[in-house]
Amino acid sequence: MTTNYPIKLLLKDISSRADIELLQSSSDLHRFSRDFYDYSPVLKEKLSHCIAELVVRPSSVEAVLVVASACFRHSIPLTLRGSGTGNYGQCVPLKGGVVMLMNGLRQIRDFNPVTGEVTVETGCLLRDLNEELIRHGRQLRLLPSTWRSASVGGFIAGGSGGIGSVRWGFLRDPGHLTGLEIITLEKSPKILNLNGSSAEPLNHAYGTNGIISSLTLTTTPFICWHEAIVDCSNWSQAVDLMKQFTCAAIDLYLCTLLERKVVEQLPHWCGSPTDNHRILLLLAPDGIETVRRLSVAIGANFKDLGPENLQRGTGIRELSWNHTTLHMRGSDKNWTYLQMLLPQPELKMMQEIKETWGDNVLWHLEGVRQFGVQRLAALPLVRWQGMPSLNKLMNQCKEKGAIIFNPHAITVEDGGLGVVDADQVNAKSSYDPKSLLNPGKLKGCLINS
Repeated sequence: MTTNYPIKLLLKDISSRADIELLQSSSDLHRFSRDFYDYSPVLKEKLSHCIAELVVRPSSVEAVLVVASACFRHSIPLTLRGSGTGNYGQCVPLKGGVVMLMNGLRQIRDFNPVTGEVTVETGCLLRDLNEELIRHGRQLRLLPSTWRSASVGGFIAGGSGGIGSVRWGFLRDPGHLTGLEIITLEKSPKILNLNGSSAEPLNHAYGTNGIISSLTLTTTPFICWHEAIVDCSNWSQAVDLMKQFTCAAIDLYLCTLLERKVVEQLPHWCGSPTDNHRILLLLAPDGIETVRRLSVAIGANFKDLGPENLQRGTGIRELSWNHTTLHMRGSDKNWTYLQMLLPQPELKMMQEIKETWGDNVLWHLEGVRQFGVQRLAALPLVRWQGMPSLNKLMNQCKEKGAIIFNPHAITVEDGGLGVVDADQVNAKSSYDPKSLLNPGKLKGCLINS
């Protein structure tokens, strides 16, 4: 990719700052211009040529102001990057320019012991934040399966839900994000403090409409979760049992159902080898007997694996959400995936897809809450057979009532509900008047341009 951005002029503006690290080697430019988009053969083809011309790492808010001002002055695109654990190319610089690493801002600024709210800088790792919260008897409500290495700002800007969604829904649901400190991309960048309502347009916006420097999040009381597995020989029974679990009067933090051929490919810590479908659970200790009773009632095999050990790195949460895809791709790179909310009732649709596609589609379900109602989401493993085949599968799923969140698209809207969010577009107009932040990712701006 060839560009004509005046990087040398920008370097002149920022190179004297001790709080701005400059990374210009070819290996650094390539490394920090990609995430895990190669989960998608479609994105791998589209994004592999995209590369930054300069990577910077500010270590203070003041340094971010300097970079923002210089990029505006020279009209250079600026793409923000957390830990780069996303799968959709959120931090890939489509137009080149500058990639700004936000992991130099990682302080926990404040914890409110009364409300449990925490204010933290954008580059803080979720693992570190959660460990600090546990010391105060709290924990994060939502986490991605990459929680050990993902940053809090990257999760809010590029994620949607994950571990905890069975109880707490999705990141954009009101109540999770209660405030943001952002930096605008203008001639004289401003530091703005946004309340929960004003912050919503920057939630899951891929860093296209404002530079997040700190966030205020709600938390929940800490529970020492127990790990459990339930094996079912019959898929219909497994789905029904999963739904019973999510609607029971128990505290759940994770409820994952994997088709038997997926279970075969998972690491040993998933439990003993089996030819059954498997439900993975994180639940409160007082819910164990209820889950056992419901399982035994249909002849399923229940096993309590004991308290979760967060230090071990080989727990059940490491097998859920897109880590399931990670493990499947570890054995065969031809596996990719889809994301969808299943229609109700769910079984008919899944059975019809299975009849058409056989073992080229393997079901992976996650219990979630949408608008306060328990639902089943799916991240089915899909054997890559080309784009026409993938489109045919997505169209069939849509025709049968599934809502697709397309992980093979690069825009915020196509990866979400598929509609333009006017508030996101308006926020970009206000906070990024030259449209320099992560250009090419907000579909509403592309349509209006």
